[in-house]
Amino acid sequence: MLYSFPPLINSKTRVLVVGSMPGAASLKAQEYYAYKYNQFWRIIFDLFAGGRIPQNYEDKKQVLLAKGIGLWDALAACQREGSLDGNITEPTPNDFPTLFKKYPSVHTLLFNGQAARNHFKRAFGDGGKICVLLPSTSPAHASRPYEEKKILWKQSFLTALNRSM
Repeated sequence: MLYSFPPLINSKTRVLVVGSMPGAASLKAQEYYAYKYNQFWRIIFDLFAGGRIPQNYEDKKQVLLAKGIGLWDALAACQREGSLDGNITEPTPNDFPTLFKKYPSVHTLLFNGQAARNHFKRAFGDGGKICVLLPSTSPAHASRPYEEKKILWKQSFLTALNRSM
């Protein structure tokens, strides 16, 4: 059985990026989106840190949290060979109802790909939140060029972060 990470969140988090389950590189590093070809941190630093290179994982987390953005995965645990979402079996959802009670300022969920949305929706519907499906930042989903993904993520972040509670 594989197990995901605790949520990256604080009392100022308004937007939660929801992934499916950390891949093998992330599990090994114990860091969200650790696989070097995943575009998540590149998008974040292009949008919120002037395109600079992250110094380390702490730097990555600080940039997100400072903008009111958190991270968690739809699944707490699963079986999976390799890193592909399509190989997930025995999915166990994370406890989002408890998280939302503890962090009531979260109003928008941005799903990093269809698998994340599907696992969440199966367990919680829309969870009482605004839900937005975005193209996966995974290199396994290379049908959209980086610049197109970045524009879609930027529009969603701007809309969500400008939304009043």
